[in-house]
Amino acid sequence: MTDDNSGSEPTTNSDQNDSRSMTANRVIEASPERVYEAFLDPDELAQWLPPTGFSAEVHHLEPEEGGTFRATFTGETEALADQGHSFGGTYRELSPGERIVYTESFDTDEPSMAGEMTVTATFEAVPDGTEITVRQEGIPEAIPPSDANEGWNDSLGNLAALVEEAE
Repeated sequence: MTDDNSGSEPTTNSDQNDSRSMTANRVIEASPERVYEAFLDPDELAQWLPPTGFSAEVHHLEPEEGGTFRATFTGETEALADQGHSFGGTYRELSPGERIVYTESFDTDEPSMAGEMTVTATFEAVPDGTEITVRQEGIPEAIPPSDANEGWNDSLGNLAALVEEAE
């Protein structure tokens, strides 16, 4: 593992035709199977998914098609304390080492945070490891897609640090 994450820098793509979606991708120095596993292991998910300033608790995770998950992000500082949230969803597709598709929604009564998002993560073997691409669609009105993209890039950096150390 390198300290400078060379070859692991995130890239961002924005779709002009869908303002409530975002795509983030990154090359991670680990196998597609290892990166895939980190999405479905509740302990690992709690380590890498929360962006900087948050911690996570995974309440349950059923890693099977039709299985559900539920988690909570908690702000670790006074400034972020009010931004914590609980969310959950259902796994729609699980193709080991290749692709994960799941729905996700926030546990809230706030109309601007309502609705179901779809997240698609694809894992492609590349010479330096795995190129992971995350596509999030149906982002709630209260969340600028640029913020969702920033959060995912932060989370993918955490994921890289977790699985590259373990390889």
